[in-house]
Amino acid sequence: MRLAIKTCTLDMPYEEMLDFCVREGIGALEIATGNWSAAPHADLEGLLASGTVRERWLEAQRRRGLALCALNCSGNPLAYKRDWEVTVKTFRLAELLGVRKIVMMSGLPAGCPGDRTPVWITASWPPETQEILDYQWNEVAVPKWRELERLAAEHGVERIALENHGMQLVYNPETLLRLRTAVGPLVGMNLDPSHLFWMGGDPMEAARVLGEWGALYHIHGKDARPERRMSGPNGMLDAKPIGAFRDRAWNYVAVGSGHGTQWWREFFSVARMSGYDEDVALEMEDMTLPMLEGHLASLRTLRDAL
Repeated sequence: MRLAIKTCTLDMPYEEMLDFCVREGIGALEIATGNWSAAPHADLEGLLASGTVRERWLEAQRRRGLALCALNCSGNPLAYKRDWEVTVKTFRLAELLGVRKIVMMSGLPAGCPGDRTPVWITASWPPETQEILDYQWNEVAVPKWRELERLAAEHGVERIALENHGMQLVYNPETLLRLRTAVGPLVGMNLDPSHLFWMGGDPMEAARVLGEWGALYHIHGKDARPERRMSGPNGMLDAKPIGAFRDRAWNYVAVGSGHGTQWWREFFSVARMSGYDEDVALEMEDMTLPMLEGHLASLRTLRDAL
């Protein structure tokens, strides 16, 4: 496996970020192009418009020995026209750059025709939940994802790795496989352990299931921790902003601050057993640490575990 990084959590100019990656022994980059990321290291419109701009951008990576393993356009293309447009432009850019893997999220439709607000159903009652799910899957998600898969394939994309994030129609292996069965094998999972931690799942068992289907396409190195003082009496469902970390039931934390090196070693071993031996991209969202300190702490754990 190769240590990579989702670069948009590094608050540095582009070339300074590249130099940081060299110093820290990072071999590959996952670079965001827009939607829910400010995309600090990629000007999507500029890269699409100019071959000279693209070549200079790529050459800065090449001369440092860094690989571009994926583009990330996480947003909600099932609900918002702009997010759809950024997604399709990212497919176009991937073709121009020779990138074959896109990391994104499934998106989440509204709950009924005419509604504009995405609705995440996480329980089977009251009964209207089933009507909402039927509409979201069969009338919106499957037709739109068939179109997205077609567009991605036209631009040479070979794998779309959907992150198992909450407030998405695809948020675990079961929902990923439902979509994959409907639209085809170009769609797989970006397995991010941090989300399964707070949802009560087991990332190692998720890796085994995805491996059986050949659907483990990417891994994010990201950690989360239950905060027992709050989760004990209240459970893990928590809608407070992530900046309110003192009062939340769980938090994203630097890798190693929720699950130690031994857990990550076992996880990577299981991922290899399940057929995955590619990039592990750090995504650092620990709000309790300064930006640089959180990245360095996380990278120490990931390097040791890998």
